[in-house]
Amino acid sequence: MVQLYNLHPFGSQQVVPCKLEPERFCGGGRDALFVAAGCKVEAFAVAGQELCQPRCAFSTLGRVLCLAYSEAGDYLAAIEEKNKAAFLRVYVNWRSKRTENCRVCIRMVGHKVEAPLSDSFRDQMSIIEMPLSEAPVCISCCPVKGDLLVGCSNKLVLFSLKYQIISEEFSILDFERSLIIHIDNIIPVEISFCVGYVALMSDLEVLIVKLESDPKSGESVNYQPHKTNNSGKQTEGISNETLQLESDDFVICQKPMELLGEKSSQSGISVTLESTGLADKSIKYYHVQHLLYKRFAPDISSLVLADDIKLHSLQLLPIYQTGSPTSDRKKLSQEKELLSLFCFFSLPHVGYLYMVVKSVELMSVYQYPEKSQQAVLTPQFLHVITSNNLQCFTVRCSAAAAREEDPYVDTTLKACPPVSMDVCALRIQLFIGLKAICHFKNHIILLTKADPEAIPERREPPKRPLSRKGTSVKLKTSPVAEAGWNLYIVDTISPVQLYKEMVDYSNTYKTARTQSCIHLLSEAHLLVRAALMDASQLEPAEKAELLEAFKESCGHLGDCYSRLDTQYSHLALPYYKMSGLSMAEVLTRADWPLEDGSQKYERGLIFYINHSLCENLDEELSEELAAKVVQMFHVAEPKQLPHILCSPSMKNINPVTAINYLSKLDTSGFSSILVTLTKAAMALKMGDLDMHRNEMKSHSEMKLVCGFILEPRLLIQQRRGQIVPTELAVHLKDTQPGLLVASVLGLQKNNKIGIEEADSFFKVLCGKDKDTIPQLLVDLWEAQLVAGLPDGLLQELFFKLTSQYIWRLSKMQPPDTTPLRTSEDLINACSHYGLIYPWVNVLISSDSLADKSYTEDLSKLQTLWWKKLLPELCHRIKCGGEKGQLYLSSLKETLSVVAVELELRDFLNVLPEDGTAAFFLPYLLYCSRKKSLT
Repeated sequence: MVQLYNLHPFGSQQVVPCKLEPERFCGGGRDALFVAAGCKVEAFAVAGQELCQPRCAFSTLGRVLCLAYSEAGDYLAAIEEKNKAAFLRVYVNWRSKRTENCRVCIRMVGHKVEAPLSDSFRDQMSIIEMPLSEAPVCISCCPVKGDLLVGCSNKLVLFSLKYQIISEEFSILDFERSLIIHIDNIIPVEISFCVGYVALMSDLEVLIVKLESDPKSGESVNYQPHKTNNSGKQTEGISNETLQLESDDFVICQKPMELLGEKSSQSGISVTLESTGLADKSIKYYHVQHLLYKRFAPDISSLVLADDIKLHSLQLLPIYQTGSPTSDRKKLSQEKELLSLFCFFSLPHVGYLYMVVKSVELMSVYQYPEKSQQAVLTPQFLHVITSNNLQCFTVRCSAAAAREEDPYVDTTLKACPPVSMDVCALRIQLFIGLKAICHFKNHIILLTKADPEAIPERREPPKRPLSRKGTSVKLKTSPVAEAGWNLYIVDTISPVQLYKEMVDYSNTYKTARTQSCIHLLSEAHLLVRAALMDASQLEPAEKAELLEAFKESCGHLGDCYSRLDTQYSHLALPYYKMSGLSMAEVLTRADWPLEDGSQKYERGLIFYINHSLCENLDEELSEELAAKVVQMFHVAEPKQLPHILCSPSMKNINPVTAINYLSKLDTSGFSSILVTLTKAAMALKMGDLDMHRNEMKSHSEMKLVCGFILEPRLLIQQRRGQIVPTELAVHLKDTQPGLLVASVLGLQKNNKIGIEEADSFFKVLCGKDKDTIPQLLVDLWEAQLVAGLPDGLLQELFFKLTSQYIWRLSKMQPPDTTPLRTSEDLINACSHYGLIYPWVNVLISSDSLADKSYTEDLSKLQTLWWKKLLPELCHRIKCGGEKGQLYLSSLKETLSVVAVELELRDFLNVLPEDGTAAFFLPYLLYCSRKKSLT
């Protein structure tokens, strides 16, 4: 379905001052227009909205039948006719031709130019003659590399662009005939070529193939792959005998067919390669990959085979990879890199647009209201001419290319309008007597002529049945130049200007909340996105303006999806993110409810706010906006209200307001414990300790832990990448440390917080630096050991606990808070704590360790830990690494303490079985001399 809008994509218009009626014309690069008439080509300079100025003119060998310009190499290729014979010539260095009488150098392709002659080539136009064994019919230049593909009746010839180095300071453009593509059973009328992709078209057939190189082959040799069999014809019930019954009395029509991918090799068209290049070894093609074959059936209902059944306007359109506006990748090189490729061709009343990179897919079908004569595809639009109208349709190339560049574009971070979105006609502009069209940059070139009978036909109407054998290419002689023709240059307006018109137009649909508003804003978004994909052609100011329009369009789309209650309402989130709008800015754009609360909040806006608040953005809403958010969720999604209030962005919410809304909640439908904890946190924030205590006493400690697991942000929040304990967590540290430790342990076991994150939380909570371990963190480690950890983490936990015990013993440093578990508690609760060694009892009974905190730490260093941990410590010392010195220091401190208190026999029992004797010897000597010294 094609939607119709009455926008204004066409801007200024000027007339090209041609002297004769144009027979062929084409655009060139950024500023050149070539017009061929008779035996002459005129070149014009086209820059902006200034008048089109003649640049130069040069004579041709004969009447120009086909014209093509290549920006790579800045050359013009032409098929010219003289004495009923067709010739191929290439015009290079044409910008140096100042007057028509200037000298011109003519040379053969591949002709070696000697250095002494270089001066004659430097400042004059050169014509390269390119002989062919068969008459050329059509030509196409690769827009990326500048290679020239020539179509003949049963083969295509590829000329690779190269440069002859004449001296260190000078080189000239040349070509090498590098490949011949032999084709059977189809005669090309039009061809298109782009970096190895070849599209060819006859009256009713289109074939797209890809020329591929063989990475395993090291040499360039003639290579003839096996020909595809012609089973495609016979499987359709048309035998060779039937094809021989052709006469003027019968019309034999084949069935329409579409074959995609490898299946297109069954079309019956044989494609074989013959490599002919000798010098250039950089790029060689060795085999063919079939991508698409499509055949149309003529309409014979009128019993007359009219010309309106022919295909026209074959075109391959590349999209280059220059960096998406939503991509983090920064492209340093400005070289063109193919991102995606599209193929367009058209019947008189319908056009087809395919994507042919990675996979072959029909993207869009264009239904024309009138019979079309010609069409040109651009990254932004499809321009179609009928006899009296210039029509502008939208295309989906930028949407498809965006997904090629980023397959994950449709996520909560980024989005792009779908490729399947209906196309629309932006404008139908009246032009009387339209005959031909071409396009370059932002210019559309139109040829008009009032007399409809003077159309130069491409071929004679067929007088025999439609078969591949019966196809011919005959060009009518152009009629004598007559009055009533004009060649126009119509400039398309800037993408930003058209974008603004689309946005203004979309406001007519805004109040109705229809899909039409989204559709038009999506068109505007794709228009800007397509312009940004060709950023190499933009000035810095233009690019900045487009980027601003891109962000603005994302904001408009976010507004649309936030107001709709559809399956796509979630797209409000990625579009708002791409817009760069803050949450506060989005909330001020939203429609607020009336005082009676009759306004309905759609789920698009609710989804955006909910997701944004859950992301812990470094943005704090004002008290007023925070109250609005609470009101919205109270109306639209009350069960999310406790989670919303725990977001760091809601820091400024008035606690009285929050408690009022929480009190209105019906807790039967969801967890009442979460409501209780949120109310307790808000009571604490407003200084009402009695309410806080009452709320905390209403549930058991186990249920409170479950509540914290449901919403970890009640305890732990992140702001600007840093862990911040909440006011509730600080209060629990002083009043209910056991509940706090149990809750953090529950978060760990439910993967709501990592081990390192938990360590950092307790250090920040207790005001300790990263090298100081608070007792609450030791309590957490002991709780982890009791709860059980995977074996991979167990040894690390053993080491952390042992190091802390030893450090406190060696430094005579007591815990900063009372430990939650005694050594007896740990022995009874954890299998990792075994019976206490006799030497530990000796140490505990020592007068120097009478303090209970020291005896507790020493008791925890008991059958089992020494045998596990001391060898593990020695092993880590041997492995080295960043912590090797720390491990060594810990071992020395441990041995120093133990050697003081233990008997020699007990000391020997705790030492590891392996190790360097010289290391342990001083401690053993000290331990053995203690008794003699005493």
